[in-house]
Amino acid sequence: RAEDVGAAVRRTGARIVHAHNVNPAFGWRALAASRAAGARVVLHLHNYRLVCANGICFTRGEDCTRCHGRNTLPGVALNCRGGARAEAAVYGAALAAWQTRLAGRVDRFVVPSAFALERLRALGAPVAGAAVVWSVQRDIAAASAAGDGEFVLYAGRVAAEKGVFDAVQACRAAGLALVVAGDGPALQAVRALGVQAPGRLEPEGLADLRRRAAVAIVPSRYQEILPLAALEAMACGLPVVATRAGGLAEVVPEEGLAPVGDVGALSARLSALWRDQAAGERGLARVRERCAPARVAAGLRAVYDD
Repeated sequence: RAEDVGAAVRRTGARIVHAHNVNPAFGWRALAASRAAGARVVLHLHNYRLVCANGICFTRGEDCTRCHGRNTLPGVALNCRGGARAEAAVYGAALAAWQTRLAGRVDRFVVPSAFALERLRALGAPVAGAAVVWSVQRDIAAASAAGDGEFVLYAGRVAAEKGVFDAVQACRAAGLALVVAGDGPALQAVRALGVQAPGRLEPEGLADLRRRAAVAIVPSRYQEILPLAALEAMACGLPVVATRAGGLAEVVPEEGLAPVGDVGALSARLSALWRDQAAGERGLARVRERCAPARVAAGLRAVYDD
């Protein structure tokens, strides 16, 4: 409850409250309580939900930026929430009603990629003064072990917009085994294609798959803010093949990038980076440079001190 948040701020004497992806319809109350108790508020956005009902700017199989600012009617008309039409109407109305109120309780916004900031501005989101700070990676491998890898690893939400079926086709074209880790609406369809797909795993199980993989694939079809799947794979020393979708192009080395939806290019990149330990080391170097705890802490400190 908002009053509990305010009480916690007063009890601890917190000077800053750092929130993540607050629900625009209800979360503003917690932010208001934090500020009333004397704290500055920093809101870290990992999706586009300040404007977009489904948070990913993707509907009916394609990129979508129809909603703008407080005009959420396109999302209602297209039923972007995917449930009952009433849900879409209520959610769209809530976004429109409380968007400005939520933004007015935020001292600084933080986003994890320059692309995310550019898109949020294009959507008319009220994110003036936002800062770009990459997502932290606390566990970074000492060296790449991709040279001994056994399969291509897809780790993340198992959904069409994430490009999971492109991953299946690209691996088959390259003659490489694929393991799909994660849960989502397309999981059973992926299993029906004969792909090894263990479902959602605990962190230890996913870490084991990453240690045994030769290359990771992140074939998103929508414009990602910055998927942790790519950063986490690189932090484990895996070479990464990804689409040039949103923030992915900022983190994945050029040698691993392919056009969105281009199965042939994905397949060629997989073949080129298969068991490429040197490519894994290059990814590790990039993660150490931008996502190591000390680096991210310095970026956040600059935001907090501003």
